[in-house]
Amino acid sequence: MPISLDKINMLTLNVGFAKHNADWNWKKVQSPFSRIYLVTEGEAYIHLPEGRFSITPGHLYIIPANTIHDYECHGPFSHYYLHVYEEREYETSLFSKYNLPVEVDARPEDLLLMQRLCQLLPDLALPESDPQLYNNRKTFLKNMQQMKQHDIANRIEMRGINTILLSRFMTSAQEKQMMNDERIVSIIDYIHAHIYDDIQVSTLADISCLSRGYMTGLFTQKVGMSPQQYINKLKIEKAQLLLLTDDIQIKAVAYELGFTDHSYFIRLFKKITGFTPQAYRQMNGI
Repeated sequence: MPISLDKINMLTLNVGFAKHNADWNWKKVQSPFSRIYLVTEGEAYIHLPEGRFSITPGHLYIIPANTIHDYECHGPFSHYYLHVYEEREYETSLFSKYNLPVEVDARPEDLLLMQRLCQLLPDLALPESDPQLYNNRKTFLKNMQQMKQHDIANRIEMRGINTILLSRFMTSAQEKQMMNDERIVSIIDYIHAHIYDDIQVSTLADISCLSRGYMTGLFTQKVGMSPQQYINKLKIEKAQLLLLTDDIQIKAVAYELGFTDHSYFIRLFKKITGFTPQAYRQMNGI
């Protein structure tokens, strides 16, 4: 069941051109937005959960949102960067339904598209490459607001460019195995649509017309984690975004996401992210 095209809306948060000389070395970077790179000179490395990738000229690279990764650079290296936020509230994420390749060949016009975005959004260039200086609530909200203040013609053009660049990866993308089973699709879509509710595994069994035990085994086989683990993962990702964008108490974040016990929420948040919600906020300058 392919994702609906009218549900894809990638908002530009940052775009620019950067030159480095062995100074693009950052550890454990994680953000609620995705990154697209177009390399023009030199070589660097990205460490992702699936391995170490060499990034070189003539290629586009993508790092999905909420992916913990490292950067490694030992010499001259230049690239265009584009940070995009997948604006969605209840819809299933594009990255939840498809496996996108990390690297694809860049087309000659892709350089022009990056340059055009830089021309349209000169104020969204990063002043520094250190993620701690831009990966924070203040910068995130400021850039979101700046982008939305552009006139409708520019916003349509920006959205079009983002979609074209994303399409380069979709050419080689593969629909995840779990999406071949309509029962699993119905469960995943339900979880995304009710992420703010207290989702019960028994409810997921009911909507898939399966017994709880069989549904749990099938889901785990197809998705690689149990239904409860998947729910927790999505809720904590949403919590990270709320902690970054909303000025509300941690207890309120827990309750908004359907947790009746905020102490359990804090333990779960730390188990999944490695940080307590308070430490996560402090780490992001909040």
